[in-house]
Amino acid sequence: MDSRRREFNFTGAMRRLCEDMAARLPELGHLDLDRVAISLCQTRRQVSHGLYAALTPLRFEAGARQKVLKGRRYAVQRVCDASGQEYLYILSFYLPRFLNTSLEEKLSTVLHELWHISPKFDGDLRRHDGRCYAHGPSQRDYDAQMDRLAQRWLALNPPEHLYEFLADNFEKLIAEHGAVVGAHWPTPKLIALRGNC
Repeated sequence: MDSRRREFNFTGAMRRLCEDMAARLPELGHLDLDRVAISLCQTRRQVSHGLYAALTPLRFEAGARQKVLKGRRYAVQRVCDASGQEYLYILSFYLPRFLNTSLEEKLSTVLHELWHISPKFDGDLRRHDGRCYAHGPSQRDYDAQMDRLAQRWLALNPPEHLYEFLADNFEKLIAEHGAVVGAHWPTPKLIALRGNC
């Protein structure tokens, strides 16, 4: 391997991108990225369909730490950073699938997941009225809103180095850097609690 090439820290780059989006877009001003774990997940098969990214809330509805399910109380397994601070969300990106889309699709996908974070930043999701609480009555309208938000962020002239890596696909990043690395956070488990409900 060329000694001049360095591994590309994908989750570090995604954190810097998300921090800039939160700083420039007032709609995301409630986000504290220090309490969002960013995770690289490897897809088993190289197919274009499937998850590109996902947001995992680490609290129940309205930020509750416990919930009763089928007569038993549960809590979500705690996820903490190196200093012991507890994360409220895990933002996961599935590679290579996420990187093998267009720049516009990638930016819209990032905002799609960040938008899911509750305006109260309490570990719960943003909940829309009705049965489809995650995206509202129309997934198409939700996606179109995220496309517009991505274009608005680009129009605010963020530094190009924050997102230029997203112009490449997975193979190009590997060819340039030799390896794409990053933090990985497993999906936390539901923990059954002792005692009566």
